[in-house]
Amino acid sequence: MSKKVIPYKDSDLGKKEQITQMFDKVSSNYDFLNRLLTFGIDVKWRKKVVKIVQEAKAKRILDIATGTGDLAIMLADINPEKVVGLDLSPGMLEVGKIKVKEKGLDKKVDMVLGDSEKLPFEDQSFDAATVGFGVRNFENLEKGLKEIYRVLKPGGSFVVLETSQPTKFPVRQGYLFYSKYIIPTMGKLFSKDSKAYSYLPESAAAFPFGKAFNNILLKTGFKSSEFYPQTFGSATIYHAIK
Repeated sequence: MSKKVIPYKDSDLGKKEQITQMFDKVSSNYDFLNRLLTFGIDVKWRKKVVKIVQEAKAKRILDIATGTGDLAIMLADINPEKVVGLDLSPGMLEVGKIKVKEKGLDKKVDMVLGDSEKLPFEDQSFDAATVGFGVRNFENLEKGLKEIYRVLKPGGSFVVLETSQPTKFPVRQGYLFYSKYIIPTMGKLFSKDSKAYSYLPESAAAFPFGKAFNNILLKTGFKSSEFYPQTFGSATIYHAIK
C-alpha cells in the first residue's frame, strides 16, 4: 500500500493486533453489514471466485482471512477433499464455526486460528488458495503473499477478491461519496465499533488495485496472473498461478 492504514490511530498496537481487535468487535453483525453495504453483490463476486477454483479442480483449498467462513463454505460445495479456513480473529472464527456446523460441514471444513504471514502448513500443501476481502489487511503484504506461494503446489491457483476503485465518471464520484460518508454512517448505526467502518473504506482506497496488485503477485513469484474488475470496478478478482 502507498501508506499504512490502521483502524485505531490512537493505539500503540501494531496493525496485526489492531485488525484482530477490530474484527473481534464486529464479528457478531459482520455478515449482516456485509450484505447491507454491498447490496448482496459480494455473494455474486464470491461465486465467481468459487467457479475459478472449481475449474482448477482443486482438492485441498486454503481460504485465508476467512472471517466468518462465507467463502470457505461456498468452496465446500464444489466437493473438494478439504477446505481450511484461516483467520487471525477468534471472534470471527467462532461465528464461522457455528455456520459450518449448522450446514453439516464439520468434516469438510476446518476453521483454524492463524497468521497469513506465518502459515502453519508445510510447503506445497494446497492445490488452491483464496482470499476474500483480506489482503489489504495484511501487515506486510509481500510477506503474506510469499507465504501463500510457499504452501501452494506447483500449478496451484491463487484467487483474490478485493475491493478496488472505479475510475470512470460518474461511477467513481458515486463510489467515493458512498465509501466516505455512507459506509461509516451505517457502521456507526449498526456496529459495536464505529472506527472499523471508517478503516475499511480507507484501507480500500490505499490498496494497490488492478495492474499494480497484479504486478506485486508476479513479483512475488507467480508465473502468471490476470485480473477481472467487477461491478464497474468496485471490486476486482485476481487469478495467479504458481
